[in-house]
Amino acid sequence: MSEEKVLRRDEIKEEFKWRLEDVFPSDAAWEEAMKSADALIEKGAKFKGRLAESAKTLLEFMRFDDESTILLYAVSGYASQRGDEDTSNPKYQDFGLRVQNLFVRYSSALAFVRPEIIAIPDETIESFYRDEPDLELYRLALTRLRRERSHTLSEREEMILAAASPIRNAASNSYSLFADADLTFPPAKDSAGVEHELTSGTYGVLIKSPDRMLRKNAFENTYHTYEQFRNTLASLYDAEVKGRIFNATFRKYPSILEASLSQNEVPVSVYKNLIDTVHKNMHYMHKYVKLRKRLMGVDELHMYDLYTTLVPDADKKVPFDEAKKTVLEALSVMGEDYVAMLKEGFENRWIDVYENVGKRSGAYSSGMRPHPYVLLNHKDTLDCMFTLAHEMGHALHSYLSLKNQPTVYSDYVIFVAEVASTCNEALLMQYLLSKTTDRSERAYLINYFLEQFRTTLYRQTMFAEFEMLTGEMAERGESLTAEALCELYGKLNAEYYGDGIVNDREISFEWERIPHFYYDYYVFQYATGFSAAIALSTKILKEGAPAVANYKKFLSGGCSTDPISLLKIAGVDMNSPEPIDNALKLFDELIDEMESLSK
Repeated sequence: MSEEKVLRRDEIKEEFKWRLEDVFPSDAAWEEAMKSADALIEKGAKFKGRLAESAKTLLEFMRFDDESTILLYAVSGYASQRGDEDTSNPKYQDFGLRVQNLFVRYSSALAFVRPEIIAIPDETIESFYRDEPDLELYRLALTRLRRERSHTLSEREEMILAAASPIRNAASNSYSLFADADLTFPPAKDSAGVEHELTSGTYGVLIKSPDRMLRKNAFENTYHTYEQFRNTLASLYDAEVKGRIFNATFRKYPSILEASLSQNEVPVSVYKNLIDTVHKNMHYMHKYVKLRKRLMGVDELHMYDLYTTLVPDADKKVPFDEAKKTVLEALSVMGEDYVAMLKEGFENRWIDVYENVGKRSGAYSSGMRPHPYVLLNHKDTLDCMFTLAHEMGHALHSYLSLKNQPTVYSDYVIFVAEVASTCNEALLMQYLLSKTTDRSERAYLINYFLEQFRTTLYRQTMFAEFEMLTGEMAERGESLTAEALCELYGKLNAEYYGDGIVNDREISFEWERIPHFYYDYYVFQYATGFSAAIALSTKILKEGAPAVANYKKFLSGGCSTDPISLLKIAGVDMNSPEPIDNALKLFDELIDEMESLSK
């Protein structure tokens, strides 16, 4: 598979494409399912005004809600993933818009649910549990909903908010289409004058090239292109943040940050603890940047120098088959059952492997029935092997939660989403380090591990701080102009990276190419998840079977309790700065070892 030429979808072999036929055998079957999903609206509306009439009626509704969840997830997931195969395909753009419209109509028709359930007196709801023992299954879900009394509006207001959701999502949808389907970049020339195709997908490869001129041109061509659209993208981001303010204001939350985190039962203190703890340990990052500059032997270290390996002689290609084999070996510590699930995913086309023209960039896992799906843009690099381990961590987390939890608790919350994925990466790294006896290869792997700390713990925390500060700016009534966003981003970048690197002007436009800024305070969870994963992988390797058993309880937990408690079951407390502090101490130890190996 060439790293240079991006193939059309029809040029990719079937074995490297996910098999969405496991969800619906054809587009026609999806159309039929959409008719069934549409019928849910009328069926659900018949419960209006009746949820408090009896325990039997409430139980019937909760079972209907489970039925709806399964069907709506299926039609939505199929449409979304067909669209991601080629974001320029008008047929699947239409599928996506139709699903969005369905969700709006469904949410509007069932806007009565929250107010009615919340209005049921406590003594009545307790009598319902006694009258219908099967309703006990839904106690936690009902309790969570009823806790939101102060943030639940009247039926008409709930209908208005539901109807406004397409407007609320317009900025995110527009950004996705712009970045994935419309935006093009000029090719990047290497030091020999050879042109390399530059796309969102190939940028990640080119920026790691040993050819400094190629890195520089890829970097500048990317950000100079984004610079041309800075005002448009600032307007889109401003609209995204204002949408959050609209939602938080009407739901009576004190801030958009609290409105977002409360949905997952995560205290705001956890978010701020991450930023504060990283700030207290910023000297490790500055130490690493200065080491990188010294080892690269450059007079000036630039932002485009951060991603290339410090040990180029040990760099090697990792074809997809080799990546799968190594991941299976590395994760064998998780037990035969875990490895069997991995093999099932590898052998039964859960994964869409290679980039094609128009395909959504990046990587993700979608926790669907009958099994999860994983989107990759594999480039035969070490980084892509880690991405495979990462996304399969997500996939098996979803698989185990769906298998072990009833529908109502089968979908884990976002806060714990990055733990399983990053734990897989940590186990893979420790496996690779344990297998090598070559000094150069060990240095290469440690360099990669250091980069995981830099890009996941520090960089994602920087993103989280940017998102928090821009939200606070908007809440104070300040304008999120391109100038203001670039100034803030450039300042944060300088603070996080220190004076050992040139704070290139182009980096101030980086906020424009981060899709996660449209995910409503998502990025901080990469950093907290990484910290938790380092702690959990250490326990698994040191303690063996008991730690693995507790970790699998976490993976199988869905949302059967709050995420902080779920992580405590696995053995880590994210209320404390300790996991972050310990992870960053390991970062410092790795810096010292890297320096020693380089002598």
